Amino acid sequence: MVSTVVPLGVPAPGGRAVLDCSVLHVNERFEAWTEAVSQSFVPLAAEMKSSRRPAGFQGRLVSQSLGPAEINTVAGSAVSVRRSARSIMKNDPGFIKLGLQLRGYSVISQDDRDAALAPGDFAIYDTTRPYMLDFDESFEMFVVMFPAELLRFDRGTLATLTASRFSGRRGLGAVTSRFLGEISRQLDAEPLSGGLPLSDAVFDLLSATFAERLGPTVRGDEQARRRALTMQVESYMASRLGDPNLTVASVADAHHVSVRYLQKLFEQQHETVSGWIRHRRLEQARRDLGNPALAGRSVASIGTSWGFMDAAGFARAFRGEFGFTPSEFRAASLQLLERP
Repeated sequence: MVSTVVPLGVPAPGGRAVLDCSVLHVNERFEAWTEAVSQSFVPLAAEMKSSRRPAGFQGRLVSQSLGPAEINTVAGSAVSVRRSARSIMKNDPGFIKLGLQLRGYSVISQDDRDAALAPGDFAIYDTTRPYMLDFDESFEMFVVMFPAELLRFDRGTLATLTASRFSGRRGLGAVTSRFLGEISRQLDAEPLSGGLPLSDAVFDLLSATFAERLGPTVRGDEQARRRALTMQVESYMASRLGDPNLTVASVADAHHVSVRYLQKLFEQQHETVSGWIRHRRLEQARRDLGNPALAGRSVASIGTSWGFMDAAGFARAFRGEFGFTPSEFRAASLQLLERP
């Protein structure tokens, strides 16, 4: 892997910059990591917490632009990172940052508040005011840096949310955590595509998540709320496709909305909830039917595993979707795989 440090705003090949300290001389690692963090974010001061010399430091930084935002996966040994008033006077781009804890634990401090983050949790902080990130052990964090106006809340409102923990285990916080975590995994593997559409999805979801925390006194963008709820519903259904009791009514009940409201959400995408479930169940069944490792399983068993409890009904639905019966599709797929 090529190790490069690219200043913020200067594109790396493929739009992605990587600093891997393991390819550097041991005495250069901490300084290179600190410089890369300051270049990719804003000017910061870092201090190792270990008693070992800087030669013992391990770190990695992967950065890419995503529309108007910068996304980064940053990892390192135990360290304290601080943005001081002096640094702000020298360089103040006026960004908001979001930190999602991927590995290890951290404390983000700003505005007389402290957010203690475990893996899956996240918090925001503002580059226009001093802050500190404290990592007592090796860590990995996904960081999004962006202009405040992307969140549809004024800066004063956002100031009430800084250094406040958002749990990655419930509500829209869980949806946000999973979504950003997946972006981080993809970024770590290869340059991300998607640009503005992906950026819009991120900030729609964040706006809805923060509106949920702020409550009814702050009116978030209703369209963003609907999109975020749709994403939450789709994630819920995708994880339960094999459950024969997955129905429109059960999905609506799980998300505390009426069946009518849920149907209206999906009408905006020109499909129905039941159609969404059926199509993705059939896609999963088709994948399994074409998998030679599952050749010993019966067609009916595969249908049942994806919520089709009636073999004849499964065959009709599959043929209506793909133009073949499940048995015909399996035979053709396996025959193709057997060809030299």
